[in-house]
Amino acid sequence: FIYLFNSNITLGKNGVPVAENFQLEQSTIADTVQVGQVRVKTLYLSVDPYMRCRMNEDTGSDYLRPWQLSEVADGGGIGVVEESQHHNLAKGDFVTSFTWPWQTAAILDGDSLQKLEPQLVNGRLSYFLGAAGITGLTALLGIREKGHVAAGANQTMVVSGAAGACGSLAGQIGRLEGCSRVVGIAGTDEKCSILVQEMGFDAAINYKKGDVAKQLRELCPGGVDVYFDNVGGDISDTVISQMNQNSHIILCGQISQYNKDVPYPPPLPPDIEKIQKERNITRERFLVLNYMDKQEASVLQLCQWIQEGKLKVRETVVEGLANIGAAFQSMMNGGNIGKQIVSI
Repeated sequence: FIYLFNSNITLGKNGVPVAENFQLEQSTIADTVQVGQVRVKTLYLSVDPYMRCRMNEDTGSDYLRPWQLSEVADGGGIGVVEESQHHNLAKGDFVTSFTWPWQTAAILDGDSLQKLEPQLVNGRLSYFLGAAGITGLTALLGIREKGHVAAGANQTMVVSGAAGACGSLAGQIGRLEGCSRVVGIAGTDEKCSILVQEMGFDAAINYKKGDVAKQLRELCPGGVDVYFDNVGGDISDTVISQMNQNSHIILCGQISQYNKDVPYPPPLPPDIEKIQKERNITRERFLVLNYMDKQEASVLQLCQWIQEGKLKVRETVVEGLANIGAAFQSMMNGGNIGKQIVSI
């Protein structure tokens, strides 16, 4: 089975993605595996907010290629090698790629695949798409490269989209790296209680209830030193207005803006931009792909924290390729807690 990005519903630049943007088709793959190739069986696929940008003719970024109509969609994936004509890969090896086709089996170029060591994540292979993959790297390197977190500096960190794949890791990593107080912002009471009870956040705010600015003032009496921004929009404006002099924004994602035709990162409203400039708050776009020289050491650090139980991992797993469109739609609407994974 293959999953195509199709044209039966045209999104336009401001559309909200729905499952019907995709269609499942039956297909065959070639009988023979050429030299340098491997035949793989797909085990897990990842759906992520950035994929919404790939549904536009112009993705708004130079590193993302738009999905083409009637072409197989692709993204982060994990599978097992079933037949190999590649010198470095053998039958039974677990492999991953950022450009894994959304199909149940495939013939892929062996050089495009990375071999995985399941013991690094206690056998939880899907973690390589999240906590021990690009999501974990985004959280860890974002904090290390843009957060200026220092142990013993008594810093307060706020994380928006805190119950999502990246946010739930970012808060925990902020604490592991030295923040003395971590506050999350999420969209349901269930998410907020998981952040505090399971993930070790000091507090969490349900932004759909009550006055966010008032709750932030109460929970961050010393102001905000580091803000891990996964959402943009009104929530971020509220947080920025309570940030301290010389504080730092880690600009990870702007999911509240993804269905709108605005530049990335979207400009701040004039009153918020004035605060940012007056208080010398850094707000730089963070792109994890620019730090791939640090990938190996960072993944090992993430795996060590997972093995030691210091980094708690949540996943929302949907079964079956047929449900990947629905999983994507749900994730864009905040239906997931932790990483949204599709098990094939």
